[in-house]
Amino acid sequence: MRRIARLTKAKRLTATALASLLLLTGCSDGDGGGRDADGKITLRFQSLAWQKESVDANKELVDEWNATHPDVRVEYVQGSWDSVHDQLLTSFEGGEAPDIIHDASDDLADFAYGGYLTDLRELLPARLRSDIPRRSWGTATFGEGVYGVPFLQEPRVLIANEKILKESGVRIPTPEKLWSWPEFRQITKELSGGDGKRFGVAWPLKDPVSATLNLGLSAGGQLFHRDAGGKAKVRFTEGDAVVPGTIRDQVNTDKSASAATLGMGGSDTLPGFFGGKYAMVPLGFSYRQQIVQQAPEGFEWTVLPAPAGAGGPAQGVSPQTLSIAEDSPYKKEAMEFIDFFLRPANMARLAKGDWMLPTGTAALKDPALRTEKDGWATGTALAEHLVPAPAQSVRGYPEWKDKVATPAYQEYYSGAIDAGELEKRLVEDGNLVLARYQR
Repeated sequence: MRRIARLTKAKRLTATALASLLLLTGCSDGDGGGRDADGKITLRFQSLAWQKESVDANKELVDEWNATHPDVRVEYVQGSWDSVHDQLLTSFEGGEAPDIIHDASDDLADFAYGGYLTDLRELLPARLRSDIPRRSWGTATFGEGVYGVPFLQEPRVLIANEKILKESGVRIPTPEKLWSWPEFRQITKELSGGDGKRFGVAWPLKDPVSATLNLGLSAGGQLFHRDAGGKAKVRFTEGDAVVPGTIRDQVNTDKSASAATLGMGGSDTLPGFFGGKYAMVPLGFSYRQQIVQQAPEGFEWTVLPAPAGAGGPAQGVSPQTLSIAEDSPYKKEAMEFIDFFLRPANMARLAKGDWMLPTGTAALKDPALRTEKDGWATGTALAEHLVPAPAQSVRGYPEWKDKVATPAYQEYYSGAIDAGELEKRLVEDGNLVLARYQR
């Protein structure tokens, strides 16, 4: 859903496209940078909320702020995950960026290093700083600065057909006693029909890189390592091989995973899941909303934690973030709105609206986020183990992902190349790409 584009792409936009995008972002006419004739301030908040519940929660909070802050009005601007990177870059270069920016931590590196975002360290209120754990702050830290407030996150979980699990008699994992990766492989074999009509698992890997890397942390993988000088390099270890090796074996050796789903997105697998073709599907936590809305009447499903290995239940995430544009003349007021927007009760509202987990420890205590219904309790039990995605702050990662890792993983999972060739491409070809960004 999030698109990371290279900096040069937006620079090639025509003047007409640039003007159109600036209009869409609600650019001002340059008469004081957001201050009205009567001295009142208007802050533009670009939100990427897209589900109705989430959009409603965002707009309600903006309205609540405006009702109690007549001198600092917030204008809600609707953005889109599909085009946010190019759109933001264009608005930054045109001097018309929103004051408050909703994005994801894995999209911030170019903007942070490029000087487009404010270092928030001196602006963060003590309450917000202490409420969000250090591991979450790490997702928005680039160099010495903090360039976003992480507030929503989602682990990858196993959505399972409860009827098939019960009939099979397999051990059901819990957050306290997870499946190991070898156990998970064996169980998917047991859940398969053996006739090609039912598979133990469907891996929707249209975008294979983030899923592989983030789950790889549970097996002790890291892939990206920094030398004494701080430069990132790719190094493929035994831990990095566990998750991709398991998936490849399920697809090509055990036939317990459907090869047809490797090119699918998560939503594409749901009809087959509802029809009993797949016993389990690894999906982001927020997919539960689609399942609630789309599952046929009487369909029984449950949420299971992902398997683990040497790294325990650790999993990489790239939380949604709120940042402040470096060019905003009202940084203090923008942070005051962010502090209001992310009060514990408000953060919990936003999490429920997006079917995700809040990063804040106070918001996580909300009883509605700890119920067994719809798997909320399983997600909150995993929250303390969510850490920055391995490639979070690696410059050159988007090109490495697009040109090197995506085709390499896709060919490996399909059986077209072996483990040695996968490692060679990720490491040798990958480090050539990263080196260009770290000279």
